[in-house]
Amino acid sequence: DVFLPMVVLEELDNHKKGTTEVARHARQVSRTLDRLVNQNDADITRGIPLRATDGADYVGHVYFQTDIAHSAVPKGLAAGVPDHLILGEMERLASQRAPQAVVLVSKDINIRLKATVLGLAAQDYLSDNTTQDSDTLHTGWVDASHWRAPQLSVVEQWQDNGIAHIKLAGSACGDLPMNSFVLLPEALDRDLFFELGARVIDNTGKHATLKAVRDFTLPKHAVWGVQARNLEQNAALNLLMNPEVDCVSLLGQAGTGKTLLALAAGLAQVLDKRIYSDIILTRATVSVGDDIGFLPGTEEEKMAPWMGAVEDNLEVLLGNNKNAATGGAWGQQASLELVRSRIKIKSMAFMRGRTFQNKFVIVDEAQNLTPKQMKTLVTRAGPGTKFICLGNLAQIDTPYLTEHSSGLGYVIERFKGWPHGGHVTLARGERSRLAEFASEVL
Repeated sequence: DVFLPMVVLEELDNHKKGTTEVARHARQVSRTLDRLVNQNDADITRGIPLRATDGADYVGHVYFQTDIAHSAVPKGLAAGVPDHLILGEMERLASQRAPQAVVLVSKDINIRLKATVLGLAAQDYLSDNTTQDSDTLHTGWVDASHWRAPQLSVVEQWQDNGIAHIKLAGSACGDLPMNSFVLLPEALDRDLFFELGARVIDNTGKHATLKAVRDFTLPKHAVWGVQARNLEQNAALNLLMNPEVDCVSLLGQAGTGKTLLALAAGLAQVLDKRIYSDIILTRATVSVGDDIGFLPGTEEEKMAPWMGAVEDNLEVLLGNNKNAATGGAWGQQASLELVRSRIKIKSMAFMRGRTFQNKFVIVDEAQNLTPKQMKTLVTRAGPGTKFICLGNLAQIDTPYLTEHSSGLGYVIERFKGWPHGGHVTLARGERSRLAEFASEVL
């Protein structure tokens, strides 16, 4: 059973105005409650059956606080405070409904603490959590180096256009999601091709087919002058440079190379291979400190301060690119203008209703997006578009989001195992020894 105190209805009324997410949710709840009341002939004092809303076979009821005259605040707490009125109503319910358990459900930590101090049961609202534990989030890697038969065994091994393939059988094949990267056991007599790992390209549950990854650590395979510095970066470039993978998520702390790898792969496929027409860059405009006020200019000019990371990475990329570096100062400036002309910086505020065709879309700081905002963005993808989601769940700046309810974790979990989606968690920082040490100790 669900019980709604009158104070909660007043709070809904206070938050219903405006265009924010909170206002939209408040209006939606009010509409749902109105539909519940109007679709039932039941006595509201005896509770309204929940099953009447959508035909599902629920056994609970919704109760409203109809006896307002006897509302009382727990002894020792200030009168007139909404939270205290809720706690007072909870005390009354607990005495009326004993031995039935009465539990306060709230996202507000302080009211849960007050309830616990008063000896009342309280718990967090968990239904908006997209992941149960961020430590168990899919990393994109499966370390099978310790697996033995009958977990894994080789069925077949061959080469296709010089790329090694291996077909495995065994009980562990079900633990190898599509487009995940696998470190093979040495007992399988892996050759030089599989030293950097292999990507799962097919999985029936009983058999899994793996393809050797391309070695982006070599200078001849550098992407716009960028070479992979570790296994995770090599795996990320394999996904970013694969046109068959439509959605790639990269998770990692500051300095692991997320933005640099995504930009390098985007420029290589827009300017060199011409697979995509433009690079679209967007991010959630959430400040780390105090807001500096309104910004002048057009949409792109307003977004420019938020995209400082892009400018930093473009300097690195143009310094690494041989064609730009050999042209002198004029050549570098011309290259910079050419690159900037193919990068479009867009605000998330105007994404609704748009469709991107043949675009390389990079969503930076994706940990600050809600699951609904992430869905809005990814569903903008038209034919031939690739989406890249970058972020770090340890650096969420949005007040109402946690690492369990972030849209980035939502995408990682929901796209796990999809043949055209891939994810890599970048573990090692490559920015500098100072940045890596600071990430660990600060």
